[in-house]
Amino acid sequence: MKYSKLYSFLFIILVLGCKKEETKKLDKAQIIGEIEIMFNDYHDAIKQNGLPAEFDYLDDSEEFYWVPPGYQSTIKYDSIKAILIQNNKSIQSIAFEFETLEIFPLSSKIANYSGIVKGEMVDTANVTSQFKIIESGTLIKRTDGWKLLNGQSRNLD
Repeated sequence: MKYSKLYSFLFIILVLGCKKEETKKLDKAQIIGEIEIMFNDYHDAIKQNGLPAEFDYLDDSEEFYWVPPGYQSTIKYDSIKAILIQNNKSIQSIAFEFETLEIFPLSSKIANYSGIVKGEMVDTANVTSQFKIIESGTLIKRTDGWKLLNGQSRNLD
């Protein structure tokens, strides 16, 4: 009898301890909507304040990296920041918008995306350039919103 109660007690602990954690269903539509808003805000900020406005949308953690157009390998946050500051000196105005955008939520805090960004830039010599960039990357949700964690971009002809 003594062992019977002990085995029953151990069985109950085992069953309760092994109960699978109930997973909340991933609301992909909500995540996609949040990320679309983030990208719209991101592009609006750049249009208003130039390339340094990107800093608010880049994850400044050790995990951040990017492969910009023309680069053959990844570069880290500090290098991206220096490049953006330097390039901004020759830009009078710049505007971006997604021509196509696909967002792939992986969890409530991680998503991948891919798209084509079209842009128009006016340099300090008043020369206007139009361009398209194909881009893909990973986004991470931090306490202050969605951030670009890593990715790559290439100029399109």
